[in-house]
Amino acid sequence: MGRGKKASTCWLVTRLSDDELIAEMKPRIEALVASTDGFELAEVDLQLRGGGTIMDKNQSGRSRELRLASLKRDRDLIEAAREVAIALVGDDTTLTSHPDLRDELRIFVEVFDEDGNAKAEFIERN
Repeated sequence: MGRGKKASTCWLVTRLSDDELIAEMKPRIEALVASTDGFELAEVDLQLRGGGTIMDKNQSGRSRELRLASLKRDRDLIEAAREVAIALVGDDTTLTSHPDLRDELRIFVEVFDEDGNAKAEFIERN
């Protein structure tokens, strides 16, 4: 998975025994061999490990918060929701016409940093 004109090398290192590696990691290794598409690999990882939690430190596992939605399976629904949101907001980027929505979204400004990661102090506090 290189960048630019220079090829890169990826070394995979594990402490698992061969038996554990085969049982636990084989689908991931097969995905790495089959694709260099980061988005596709992320989808495989999401399917294998689960989505973690939205408002917690857990980065993987079967989250109860996302139990009803599957980012892969529900892609059409998610895209439709995105289109509705764009139509609802339109050019009203300050959400003047939707003060309740604006107030709810302010929570996310407090919770997430500029890279979209949950701020640790919010997680610890709540």
